[in-house]
Amino acid sequence: MTLTELKYIVAVARARHFGHAAESCFVAQPTLSVAIKKLEDELGVVLFERGGSEVSVTPLGAQIVAQAERVLEQTAAIKELAKQNKDPLAGALRLGVIYTIGPYLLPPLVKNLIDNVPQMPLVLQENFTVRLLELLRQGELDAAIMALPLPDHGMSMQTLYDEPFVVAMPKSHPWAKRTEISAADLKTETMLLLGNGHCFRDQVLEVCPEMARFSSPGNGMQRTFEGSSLETIRHMVASGIGLTVLPRASVPDMHEPNGMLAFVPFMAPVPDRRVVIVWRKSFTRRAAIDAVCAAVAACALPGVHMLPLEDLAA
Repeated sequence: MTLTELKYIVAVARARHFGHAAESCFVAQPTLSVAIKKLEDELGVVLFERGGSEVSVTPLGAQIVAQAERVLEQTAAIKELAKQNKDPLAGALRLGVIYTIGPYLLPPLVKNLIDNVPQMPLVLQENFTVRLLELLRQGELDAAIMALPLPDHGMSMQTLYDEPFVVAMPKSHPWAKRTEISAADLKTETMLLLGNGHCFRDQVLEVCPEMARFSSPGNGMQRTFEGSSLETIRHMVASGIGLTVLPRASVPDMHEPNGMLAFVPFMAPVPDRRVVIVWRKSFTRRAAIDAVCAAVAACALPGVHMLPLEDLAA
């Protein structure tokens, strides 16, 4: 049994015609027919019922063809692995990103990678931090971009950038003309937060711990409202429901003249988050990780501070 013979029987099963199958395999029909007959004799089974111009697959033949397809797929995977070993930038990279980073980082990141390493397309997934770490451990993702702090993960990690937070409010709010705001001021305001599961929610609660008290059930007073995305919350703020805290990269222009929102920076020390990329220690395509890091560094994200590329301990 050879891979060529397996390729022939898959081609015949798809074409239901020996002549068309031979053409798709770039061989003469007698060559293909002889090879298939040889395989049938070796296995002691009939794979195809030949009658007139139509060729049908026997029930057992269908099972063997399905297995042959899996073998050929695995063979292609072996070749792809060898190709990637020669060129770590060849082949797709499966990259995860948390929800509060993806919409603002991915558009320029993907463009930079297409321009610089077109042979390495990204397969992207947005999700929560905990879920992305699970997918990394399971081998469903190659790397993920998220924000510190992270739970224990045992993976390699590299810093990307520090991103300050800003306060968003309706332009009609009395604070809209301020040049800066203290975190303590926010305890008197109705705040809009992301729902549970978003790490950015936890980071905002660290900025203003008083909000944690109001966002907990059973306290007799509800002063916070929860949204499913930063864009949903942004629209709620614009409608006058309350204020929110946003990552700086989500605000292209702090002084947008025609918008419905005003954005005011925090007083020093300015709260921020550190964005990193993590990957399994067993992942061998380090050049692919370096390419992503370089592409992130080339992104013109507003207000962020890019960091030197430096490995961190797991």
